[in-house]
Amino acid sequence: MSRLLSLLSALTLAFLFAAPVSAQQAPEHKLVIQVSSADEGAMTVALGNAMNAKKYYDSKGEKFIVEIVTYGPGITMLRSDTSPVKARIVEARASIPDITLSMCANSKAGTEAREGKEIIPLPGVQIVPAGIVRVMELQEKGYSYARP
Repeated sequence: MSRLLSLLSALTLAFLFAAPVSAQQAPEHKLVIQVSSADEGAMTVALGNAMNAKKYYDSKGEKFIVEIVTYGPGITMLRSDTSPVKARIVEARASIPDITLSMCANSKAGTEAREGKEIIPLPGVQIVPAGIVRVMELQEKGYSYARP
């Protein structure tokens, strides 16, 4: 009898301290898009891919997170002086308010040295130490990878 009481006590305690069962949460989809080319078409496709994925997952009621990482010649996309896709970036930000746009600090420094002037990113662009490392870290965190 005491064994049965001990078992019931243990089960009661386990039940009381168990984490509450939450409602089924919608899946979360995470995407990193690499832009390492100065090609305007690739930049446009990258932004279009992000917006299309956001629209799709919104229609399913599922969460979508995206980061576009630029490095090498791809930093042209996020430069305030040379970006050929500024209007498309404004459109993407309207469609995906929490989109993250990242520029490689190594590529920025190299370009500044070559051009002899400071590179000013578009407003809201984050500078990451190394673009390729940022892509790797995001993949290690479960992000899917795309490169237009």
